[in-house]
Amino acid sequence: MPAHWIAQRTKCFDSSGIRKIFDLAANLSDPINLSIGQPDFDVPEAARRAAIEAIESRKNGYALTQGASPLLDKLKARIARQYGHPDREVFVTCGTSGGLMLAMLALVEPGDEVIVFDPCFVMYDALAGVCGGVPVRIDTYPDFRIPVDRVAAAITPRTKAIVFNSPANPTGAVASREEVRALAELAAERNVALISDEIYREFCYDAPFVSPAEFFPQTIVVDGFSKTYGMPGWRLGFAHGPSAVIREMLKIQQYSFVCAPHPFQLAGAAALEIDMGPHIAAYRRKRDLVVQGLKDAYELTSPGGAFYCFPRAPRGNATEFVHEAITKHNLLIIPGNVFSQRDTHFRISFAAPDAVIQRGVEVLRAMAKR
Repeated sequence: MPAHWIAQRTKCFDSSGIRKIFDLAANLSDPINLSIGQPDFDVPEAARRAAIEAIESRKNGYALTQGASPLLDKLKARIARQYGHPDREVFVTCGTSGGLMLAMLALVEPGDEVIVFDPCFVMYDALAGVCGGVPVRIDTYPDFRIPVDRVAAAITPRTKAIVFNSPANPTGAVASREEVRALAELAAERNVALISDEIYREFCYDAPFVSPAEFFPQTIVVDGFSKTYGMPGWRLGFAHGPSAVIREMLKIQQYSFVCAPHPFQLAGAAALEIDMGPHIAAYRRKRDLVVQGLKDAYELTSPGGAFYCFPRAPRGNATEFVHEAITKHNLLIIPGNVFSQRDTHFRISFAAPDAVIQRGVEVLRAMAKR
């Protein structure tokens, strides 16, 4: 195949490092899997029944691009109660990842700078690059707080957007109310778009969730059902923000994803009525299990949310440490350089059964003593 067939945009990022770990896991027998970023609980029964009923009742055609009304109406009512912004519109996306892609495509032009926080979810850099944008990383080590002064210093005339994620992947850090307010006010003052990835908003363990949209009505929020309701494979998300941006995102969706899966939208409407509090409480306990098990063996900032810890490797670099964990101990974790320009930390996902977490903690404690 001629090399010139391949678009240059594909060269701005590599295959996901997380997927490479998954490929390696396929060759292991009985791995201790603390790598995967999806809940270990299943879709609640009421939502599963709603999906089956939708399929059996022939709701298998296209939905409206903006979303099926049973789900869309509930989302509109919920968001209106939360924010009360007269110019805030909402639509249903193909997962949170689909919403992030649409937001980047609607906002970022070649040469635009997009501020992200290091470490961060792998998709932010990649999507900015696909759009021709230039990712600008703001270092948040060692405690993963939001350094608003450094963000202010990094803003230039070419800065188009800031991508914010709290609770955060891979660190589990939750920005304080003061940090969120300061970042939102900075974006408003400098006239920079603020994209808030809120997929882990329900997984806040020590303080209530705070969205920058509370302080900056022009914030573009991307959210979804994958984590809260255990349905990552159903590809169901939503986005809301100022009408001018949302309408452009919706226009791009018409020519790309078309619509989110119709039966799962109807299941999503049922999911919104389900109390997931017991699952969140269980994950708070899992968080404590990991932190208590590792705090005297590793340099570790206790995560306030999501379902990740991001300890520092006790020796060498994180890539070498993770390779040892996988090849010698059957423990699947993710090296920090997948998410960061540094190779010092590694990600643990505690979205796993307690027995698996306990096995992983035992292995990590033994490795730290070596």
